[in-house]
Amino acid sequence: MSIQGALTLPEPAASNHVVINARCSLRIEARQRVIVVNGLPVHHYRAEDAVAEAYAMVFLVESGFAQQTDVARAFGRSVRTVRRHQGRYAQGGMAALGRQEGWRRGRRRIDGKRLRSIETLKSQGLSNRAIAHRLGVSEKAIRKLVGPSTSTESTQLGFAGMPSGAAAPSAETTRAVAVGAPPSAKEDTCDPIGATADEEPMSMSLDHDASDRSFDRQLAYLGLLDDAAPLFREGSAVPGAGVLCALPCLVASGLFRISHKLYGDVGPAFYGLRTTLLTLLLMALLRIKRPEHLKERDPAVFGRLLGLDRAPEVKTLRRRLTRLAAHHCAEQLGAELARLRIDQRGHLMGFLYVDGHVRAYHGQRAIASRAYVARRHLAMPASTDYWINDRSGDPLLLITGEIDAALTKAFPRLLREVRNLVGERRVTIVFDRGGWSPKLFATMIADGFDLLTYRKGHCRRIHERRFIRRRARIDGGWVDYLLHDQSVRFLAGKLRLRQVTRLCDDGHQTQVVTSRYDLCDIEVAYRMFDRWRQENFFKYMREEFLLDALVDYRIEPEDPTRSIPNPECRAMDKEIGMARADLAKLEREYGVAAVDNTEQHRPTMRGFKIAHGRLGKRLRAARARVARLRERRRNVAKRVEIRDLSERTMVKLATERKHLTDIIKMVAYQAESDLIALLRPHYARVDQEGRTLLHELFAAAGDIRVGDSELHVILAPLSSPHRTHAAQALCQLLDQTATIFPGSPLQIRFSVRPPPRIGLAFPGSPTQRPTVTPVAPAL
Repeated sequence: MSIQGALTLPEPAASNHVVINARCSLRIEARQRVIVVNGLPVHHYRAEDAVAEAYAMVFLVESGFAQQTDVARAFGRSVRTVRRHQGRYAQGGMAALGRQEGWRRGRRRIDGKRLRSIETLKSQGLSNRAIAHRLGVSEKAIRKLVGPSTSTESTQLGFAGMPSGAAAPSAETTRAVAVGAPPSAKEDTCDPIGATADEEPMSMSLDHDASDRSFDRQLAYLGLLDDAAPLFREGSAVPGAGVLCALPCLVASGLFRISHKLYGDVGPAFYGLRTTLLTLLLMALLRIKRPEHLKERDPAVFGRLLGLDRAPEVKTLRRRLTRLAAHHCAEQLGAELARLRIDQRGHLMGFLYVDGHVRAYHGQRAIASRAYVARRHLAMPASTDYWINDRSGDPLLLITGEIDAALTKAFPRLLREVRNLVGERRVTIVFDRGGWSPKLFATMIADGFDLLTYRKGHCRRIHERRFIRRRARIDGGWVDYLLHDQSVRFLAGKLRLRQVTRLCDDGHQTQVVTSRYDLCDIEVAYRMFDRWRQENFFKYMREEFLLDALVDYRIEPEDPTRSIPNPECRAMDKEIGMARADLAKLEREYGVAAVDNTEQHRPTMRGFKIAHGRLGKRLRAARARVARLRERRRNVAKRVEIRDLSERTMVKLATERKHLTDIIKMVAYQAESDLIALLRPHYARVDQEGRTLLHELFAAAGDIRVGDSELHVILAPLSSPHRTHAAQALCQLLDQTATIFPGSPLQIRFSVRPPPRIGLAFPGSPTQRPTVTPVAPAL
């Protein structure tokens, strides 16, 4: 076999040269920007000229030099911004590209639902200030919509139902309000109501004792509070305070902002939408895998991490999940989170790994869905969830519900979801042999997708001398394979693909089929074998986040028009198997009798049949029975609709709550991955021990210090000095994000107490040790 040296892969572009696509690039020179197409400069402008930059984006797209997604990535904009520039330029030319920022004229700054709420509250006689406190906005915003209040109304306090002659809050109460209240009317010079469409309004509280939230609970009971504001009290050695280190990543995921936009307010409650989501996220990170496991936790201690006197208990949390599931927005929530993830990590979306995860069902219900559970090596009643992971193995999107078990049948919908997420970008879909279908491959290529999968079925074996040893450095590590590259054809020669075969050490040959001809053969093999990251992800989620847990026992009626395998066929197959077993037993008995037959007594076959007439009659009857059953089996339809099954009612498990909790677990896993990326330069064994280090960090106790504008979390040292130093570096990076605790104006800051010095303390200089004179032992 021939040997080839190390393969040199192309180096990344320089920092002042942004690649748009294979033809176009953006060159950055001081304050100048130059657009280069096929090596020729076609447009240049200054960095401060926003109109010229917008025209450059429109020029690249309209001229056909680049796609919207490529332009948006290169210029650091969203695809929606590029489309907006195209529309403005088409309507008004260059002048339209120079419009001022802010809200367009005539655009309503508050949605119709909240306008109706304001009108209802105003008709009840509430003041502008009371309505503003109810909705979490400024009084100025209400005044613009309904006009000024009367003098009597302006003297009322912020909450309805409080008498106008009530005493003013004390100094301690005012300080407690500052922790969770929005800016006062005096300081509010702008109209914040425009941000309520995407951002959660800040809650407020009139409780002055963070350990006793009785007043806020009474307000929630009266329907005057939608979510309790976080009020923290100082404490030492608070268990689990290290889990707050994940808050910057959780906030950056956009879960709170997108959930508020989709779900709104879940109704008057002390534990509102934000508190419910934060509780579920912290539970996942602390490995509280099910709501029932909250019984094992002290609600007062867990509540201190949420800024509450007590955390929600099992019954309350289940009610909140039921209320959220009633909106049926889990699928839309997952799609919005995936779009935001793509905007943040677009460079990892070139390869998307698709695979189904089978969740077996062990209950007593008649579930129509059945699937093969690989880890149990048998077919069971189960449901299949399809996960889409990015190139690094992190989850991007979860699709569950009305999908058949076969991956080939699920692919059309999966590809539609991917296209809605990535736009016009051409991505490579990586999957296993479960999706093997040459007809599907032709459809994928026609729709603008590339594919990468294992070849299924028998294939001609390649001689070992034709393999070439390839070695290259990919993703920071060296890869060494024995590979053979060739072209193959399918569908009677109409579909031409590329096959890369790897020769393993034991002589086994693994064939990889792809439509990517621009990649090196070693990178094709590496990306295919890297699919095991997704399998490791499933294993980690089952063990650490209890992904297969049954969230609830609720059922839903199955679609009556859905086609399923005919249960009668399964019953008949079982009956045929039993009949064939009886036939085989009789044939063995007849054969033994023939072997033991002595020719002196029965020298002819006729005599043998007469002697064993009863056994022969049973044998013929068994053969006739098998033939009749086979004939009946041919006349039975293989698949039937559920409405045709009259003997029992098929149901399915409720999927909305399961989908919602899986999304929360997915966001928690993504937060761990983001923290590992921050730890990578400061911890040498981050690939082997990164997540175990985070487990220890989340469970670490810490001190909580509350300031006027900061919430300081001081964590205890970890198990070893090198882990403590890594945690200190991580805290410094998290402080740079300037994250605000959700629902409060407090900026959260982190630090780690230095580990104790190992050794004895001697008086004097710490670097000097006393001199010990040896004494000879007495004789």
